[in-house]
Amino acid sequence: MRSMGGDQVEEAVAGVVALLRAVAGRDWDGVGAGRLEWSCRRTAEHIADDLLAYAGQLAGRATTAYVPFEITLDDGTDNAGVVDVIETTGALLAAAVRTTPREVRAFHPYPFRSANREGFAAMGVTEVLLHTHDIAQGLGVAYEPPAELCADVLTRIFPHVRPGSDPWPTLLWATGRGELPGRAPLTEWRWSNNLVIEAGRLTLQGVTPAAAADLRAGGTGGFEWIEGGPFDGTRDAAGMVLKAYESGVHRPEWGMFVLVRTEDGRAVGAMGFHGAPDEDGRAEVGYDLAENARGHGYATEALRALAAWALAHDELDILFAAIERTNAPSQRVIARAGFTRVSEDEQEYAYELRAQDPSLRVYARTD
Repeated sequence: MRSMGGDQVEEAVAGVVALLRAVAGRDWDGVGAGRLEWSCRRTAEHIADDLLAYAGQLAGRATTAYVPFEITLDDGTDNAGVVDVIETTGALLAAAVRTTPREVRAFHPYPFRSANREGFAAMGVTEVLLHTHDIAQGLGVAYEPPAELCADVLTRIFPHVRPGSDPWPTLLWATGRGELPGRAPLTEWRWSNNLVIEAGRLTLQGVTPAAAADLRAGGTGGFEWIEGGPFDGTRDAAGMVLKAYESGVHRPEWGMFVLVRTEDGRAVGAMGFHGAPDEDGRAEVGYDLAENARGHGYATEALRALAAWALAHDELDILFAAIERTNAPSQRVIARAGFTRVSEDEQEYAYELRAQDPSLRVYARTD
């Protein structure tokens, strides 16, 4: 898996700088930028503003709101000066991404009120690619970024978008800027940073399609694993995420989470859903730990937190699990997490936890 970091930010910024330097002598103020209501000049300034804002969020470790500042260019700054500012703010974001520890998350409102360094890199790259496209349309010049860079963005902050044959037209469609055969045009859109759920000694960190593909192929998914991880079940679950993404039915909040210890940032296992709740309000949960992480209560702790989060949503009424009759450790985990055995057959037991179960009150978050 190619990382999403400072190199990708620099690659995207180099593309916009090269294009804008070539047209810096033209009128940017009097020309609209694509479908935007902004001029090309205003859009170029916005690119710089976003890059600096994302760098500030990461560097300042902002956790509750945007850091309240923005760029003000000196009076008389010409178009070439704006390009210089874009190049500089891009370098600042690249540096912030490279120097921010993996476990740090900073505030961003969509959709779960935080993002990690990879998320901020992806958002910065997206802003650059899309608004360069807008400016290029307004000025009537050609622009097409590298396909791999577009795929990097799609597989990290557009997990709800079914991939297409060409990443660039898919990204344009996903952001209301283009058309794709067989897909209705979009008038509203949001990107989606991964969900993180606090669980005592652990955090449950949502797995992006990019991470799922890497895990399924035998990689780490970008996580630092304890010895012996990830286990086979984690790789199989990653394959389920990847299949759902490629089919266009993946809902990331009902996907897979890697369990990461807060004390050292090491991944110890995975847990998640087999899909979004069905029409009857039921969803299935599964989990897997690396062998060296077993016996410490991690799975129980994580399952309690995940169940409380899930059953707080109106669309879910029943969370269930199917466990092999021979898997006594997993049966103990599910029972300690408050599930009740409701049926059995020759191969497995079925367990359920319902939304009205009073035991959930202990674990539900209040923030």
